[in-house]
Amino acid sequence: MALRMTDRDVNGVNVLDIEGRIVLGEESNSFREKVKSMLAAGNKKIVLNLANVSYIDSAGLGTLVAIFHSARGQGSTLKLANLGSKFKELLQVTKLITVFDTYDNEAAAIQSFSK
Repeated sequence: MALRMTDRDVNGVNVLDIEGRIVLGEESNSFREKVKSMLAAGNKKIVLNLANVSYIDSAGLGTLVAIFHSARGQGSTLKLANLGSKFKELLQVTKLITVFDTYDNEAAAIQSFSK
């Protein structure tokens, strides 16, 4: 299944809905390019809605880390929402759960920007 991404604005926060698999190849490349273009457009508050991500491999995880550092380097904040149990477990095993701001749902992630 190809990776599908749609972005929308919710109260000044850009939400990127991601659906499919984030794996080595075209999927992780298109994911990286999409976030890069959002950063280039000056978006400073980005929430990645991962509710419909069915699978992520090590390359996809590497892409996620690279995007996170790229965003931070440009003064933007990237937060993760709606992690599935497998995804959350993967972040815990790799200790990346301590790197990312993760939220149980999109509303909580969006609200966290106003604190």
